[in-house]
Parts: sequence; structure tokens; C-alpha cells
Amino acid sequence: MINFDEKNEVITEYECRAILVGIEAGGSIEYSMSELERLAEAAGCEVVGKMVQSAERRNSATCIGTGKVRELAELAENMEVDTVIFNEELSGMQIRNLEDEIGVRVIDRTILILDIFAARATSGEGKLQVELAQLQYRLPRLMGFGKSLSRQGGGIGTRGPGEKKLETDRRHIERRIDDIKAEINRLISTRNTQRARREKNEIPVVALVGYTNSGKSALMNRLLSLSEKADKSVMERDMLFATLDTAQRSIKLDSNYEFILIDTVGFVSKLPHSLVKAFKATLEEVNYADLLLHVTDASYSERDFHIDVTESVIKEIGAGSKEHIIVYNKVDLLDDEPETVSTLLRSGEHETVCVSAKRGDGIDELLTLIKKKLFADRMRAKLLVPYDKGDIVSRLCEKATVFATEYTEKGTLMDAELSAADAGRYREFIL
Repeated sequence: MINFDEKNEVITEYECRAILVGIEAGGSIEYSMSELERLAEAAGCEVVGKMVQSAERRNSATCIGTGKVRELAELAENMEVDTVIFNEELSGMQIRNLEDEIGVRVIDRTILILDIFAARATSGEGKLQVELAQLQYRLPRLMGFGKSLSRQGGGIGTRGPGEKKLETDRRHIERRIDDIKAEINRLISTRNTQRARREKNEIPVVALVGYTNSGKSALMNRLLSLSEKADKSVMERDMLFATLDTAQRSIKLDSNYEFILIDTVGFVSKLPHSLVKAFKATLEEVNYADLLLHVTDASYSERDFHIDVTESVIKEIGAGSKEHIIVYNKVDLLDDEPETVSTLLRSGEHETVCVSAKRGDGIDELLTLIKKKLFADRMRAKLLVPYDKGDIVSRLCEKATVFATEYTEKGTLMDAELSAADAGRYREFIL
């Protein structure tokens, strides 16, 4: 369980003691196991041991070899753990066989991530999406979960739909899945209406994407403060999956440059397919964005891996061709900041910018890039608008950048910067 004290510092009350298990097949899994440990801690679990087996092929019955299973059972008893977390995705039969041999709860990386999402989701839609992912994952594993679900008590892997719901027969679970999908479709309809309204007002959309804990929420809050909307800030924490629910905020810069900024759920390696599928409705906002800000933690040694994982998920949801800006965040944490920043700015196929959402470094450069991408089609022109077209003058004052206004005998003379759409719309008034 994750709690916060009066100073907003994280207080972790461990719900369980766990051993992590991974299989090394060809390449090193040191990073993956380290990330699994952080995920376990994010879920409120104290990691007291790790076990890695080198094997080209996974055991169909228990994932790891029989000798390792016996060793794991002895280790679990000696360390007094109540949970074993596998870095691999397990079948229902493997979970059942492992629990029979080891005598403690066995979960895999997917259940762990789903559990974190279940604990952190706050909106109605977020909770529905997590429950859908859990049920879709557990449906083919009902037989394997049988013994685990018969145990009483809480802990990792028991949040969300609940034990009673998962003990019902397959038909009832499928009916619940259908109900959730129907409710999500109703929410999609509402979102489509909101999107149509934005498009009608010709407000561009920018989506923040990136690995979990890369600083997307912190960057959104920095931009909100510049837009004098600090009261609209979103929650930011230094932890994996601190926020799950999509946040949308209007960012208005100088001279009527306005866009909608969307903060999306963070990604992680081996992100469960059921979770991507369940959150697809929310992630579709990325598909409709005019620009993606791909935020990555510049101070992290595996930042290139984080970028690859994020790009992979972006392609999976159909947004791979969207225009990107790679935003290297947290440059304030770099030991060799000038040298690393210089290297990062020259890397990759997309335009890059180095920022510190915490200190404010590079934010002006980022905003310049955003303006360049979103408002490059704007043109400066002089317009003479007749006095009986006062509504057009009002709209231009609201939506365009007006440099000067003069009242003449023939009408209102305006020197303004127009979007391409407005230039076409008011062509007859342009001098």
C-alpha cells in the first residue's frame, strides 16, 4: 500500500514479502529484473530475494526446471515469503503447479502490473479499463487461479474484480466483459463529441507519451504554470505509474497560440497486451493528436531502451507515423550535463530538445518547437472588415493574433496573423 505523509513524501507499508524469478535465455535480464523489483515495490511488496535460471526453453509445467522449483520452495520457506513473482507470463496450469510445489501465492509480471493499475486508477473509465484487462487475462486461466482464489486475505494479485467475481463460471465473466465493453463504448461516444467540438474550434492537440516515471505530468504542470493555470495542475510523483487517468488541459501561450495538451498513461517493458487492448480507447487520443511529445528520462542509463519500448507501443496503437518531438527530461540530474545534452540534441531521426521540468531549463526551446510544428501555416495579413460584420472582428480578436486595429470610413482595418483555415474563410476581406 502506498501512502503519503504531511510533506507529501511516500510512505511504503509492505503488504507482502516476495522472491523474484526470471529466466535468462540468450541475453542479460539484469535490467528487466531490476524493473520488476521496482514494480513490486510500487505495488507495496518487499523484495527479499531473486532467482535467475539460464535456460533456452521454458518448462511447460512449471516454467522453470524441477530442480529450481524445489530450490525455490526451500528458499521461500527459509525467507518466510508469501509471494513469488515471475518475470515471465505464466499459464493457469503453471501457476497451479507452482503453488502446489512452493506453497505460497505465485503471480507473474502481468498480474503485478494489472494490480498496480487497479490500485492507482481513480476515474470511472480507468477502473473499467483495468477490470476489463484483468478479466480478459484471467478468463483463460480460471482453472489455474482456482486454488489461489480459494485462499482468504489480500495482497498482490487480488485487487480489482475481486475473488467472488473470479470464482463465478466462465459465462458470467464473459457477460461482465460484454457489459464493460458496452460502457466503454458509451464513454468513447462522449469523447468523440468532445473531440468534434475541438476540431470545430480548430484547436490543435498535443499528446505527451513516454515511459512511466519519465516526467510527463511534471512537464504538463510546468507548461500549465507558464499558461497561468497552475490551479489546473495534475498529480506528479517519483514512482512508476503514479498517474493512469488521461488528463486534458488547455495551454494558451502568448499572442493567442492555444492548444490542448493530453497526458497519457506511461509505458513499461513487457506491457501486458490485455492492458494495451483495454486502454486502447483512451490511447486513441494519441492517434488524433497533431503532435506527440515523446518524453524520456535523460538521466537514466537505459533511456534508449525506454524510447524503443515507447515507440513500439505507439506503433501498436497506430500512431507510429505521427510527428514527434523527443523531449529529454530531467537534464538537471545529469552528472555531465553539457556533454550529454550536446550528444542527445544530435541523436535520432526526430527533432530533439533537452529540458528540466523541475528547473524550467529548455522550456522556451520546447515551446518554440511546438509553435513551429503546430502553427507553421499561419500568415500575416491586413483585413478590412465592414462594420456590419462585427462578429468576424470579434472572432479574429479571440482566435487570431491581432497586431493593430484601426477604424476607417469603410470598416475595421486589422493587421493580424491568421491560421490557414481563417485565411481561406476570410479571403474576401484580405487586402
